[in-house]
Amino acid sequence: MIPNVSQALSWLEAHPHALKGIGRGIERETLRIRPNGYLATTGHPASLGSALTHRWITTDFAETLLEFVTPVDQDIDHLLAFLRDVHRHVARGIADERMWPFSMPCLIADSANITLAQYGSSNIGRMKTLYREGLKNRYGALMQIISGVHYNFSLPVSFWQAWSGVNDAQSGKAAISAGYLRLIRNYYRFGWVIPYLFGASPAVCASFLQGKASNLPFERTEDGMLYLPYATSLRLSDLGYTNKSQSNLGITFNTLDGYVAALKQAIKTPSPEFAAIGTKDVQGHWRQLNTNVLQIENELYAPIRPKRVTRSGEAPSDALLRGGIEYIEVRSLDINPFSPVGVDAQQVRFLDLFLIWCTLADAPEMSSAELQCTRKNWNRVILEGRKPGVMIELSCDGEQAPLVNVGNALFRDLRRVAEVLDSNQGDNLYQSVCDQLVASFDDPELTYSARILQRMMTNGIVGTGLALAEQYRHQLMEEPLEVLTAEAFTQEAARSHAAQHEIEKNDTLGFDAFLASKAG
Repeated sequence: MIPNVSQALSWLEAHPHALKGIGRGIERETLRIRPNGYLATTGHPASLGSALTHRWITTDFAETLLEFVTPVDQDIDHLLAFLRDVHRHVARGIADERMWPFSMPCLIADSANITLAQYGSSNIGRMKTLYREGLKNRYGALMQIISGVHYNFSLPVSFWQAWSGVNDAQSGKAAISAGYLRLIRNYYRFGWVIPYLFGASPAVCASFLQGKASNLPFERTEDGMLYLPYATSLRLSDLGYTNKSQSNLGITFNTLDGYVAALKQAIKTPSPEFAAIGTKDVQGHWRQLNTNVLQIENELYAPIRPKRVTRSGEAPSDALLRGGIEYIEVRSLDINPFSPVGVDAQQVRFLDLFLIWCTLADAPEMSSAELQCTRKNWNRVILEGRKPGVMIELSCDGEQAPLVNVGNALFRDLRRVAEVLDSNQGDNLYQSVCDQLVASFDDPELTYSARILQRMMTNGIVGTGLALAEQYRHQLMEEPLEVLTAEAFTQEAARSHAAQHEIEKNDTLGFDAFLASKAG
């Protein structure tokens, strides 16, 4: 049903200190909206700083799509207090606008009016906007303004020293990378538990489809909400943030060299579909960076990514080859509508438990065909995860088990991991998370998707979203800052503007020549 992890768990119980010093970081996206629920049409507020160079506050696809980034932190409470301070500061800095509390965008008059994120006149700033122009032309702007939470996670070097026998991060980079790839393979096999527990997008506004037909069997409410009664995360469905053209890239997670080689190949592989768009229009305006399957590496849509902090001008894959995998980025979290900051401590602790389990559990190598096969379970959970009697595929040959059984078996293991983490902290917070969440398998009404759908059915998706946005706006504006200061935000905004100006001043190449140098 699930791998037998008893031996590895016994090892962990004998080496509890190996888990001291877990590194965590959060990236939270949120749309700025007007009081009536429609997307804001204002530019990114200059008072918040430069979106190009600010360390904590930037934009994602659109000017209206904020992204908040925390530094790496080993303390969960401090991490979330930092994130909340950023929200508090922004709530005060966006006038009467609000932050939309859902992953799926709602009231959109015309997707053609979504303004791409702007990063100034430097070559790198213009390239970032052009990349987004390419995304818009390839997949449409609506898909790109879907919001999520990314969770960055790293195990301490002490863990790898005890588990893999490495001396340090540099000399042990091959073993550490192999350990993270094992985690990733298990995440593909069992990560559907995340949308099951925390998926919070069981419905969409009819305006999201912009009149296009969908092959999903939606039910419709009188006020125009489309929903699937047992869905958990439409954001992760084909309706949302996926890319069918990437399903045949042959990218696997068995070796780091193999992963990077397949990723680099995708960046060089021409796409007939994207070639039809062209790189420039008849007036000579750029339409996309290139006509390959991926414009750049970040265009690869994946529920989890191996990562390393890049040096200036370094591609993510080159950073991985240079230093090995430093951390992993979990990308399957919907915005948590029950939290003013889109994520909470319960989720962070669950992810810690699950990602440690994924590292410990055996993970046979997976072909690209097997990787596609794991998508069946994800799709089933995403579209009908709360359906009574729903089954999980245990292998690609059709063996199945009830989701409730697999979930309960997984949590028996997670509780042993929780006991180890709690013994290090001298409390029972991780075990408490297990007790709270395991109940969701026997009672799917406890899941985020069931709870938020119940509210939406009563008050509508727009009414529910606006009420939460208003509630959180007042809450955040009234709360004092905890770990940052108003002066720190003022200084970072000034520093970021100065840094952008410096980048613009130092450009020497014309834009076309700059792009050519990057392509080379």
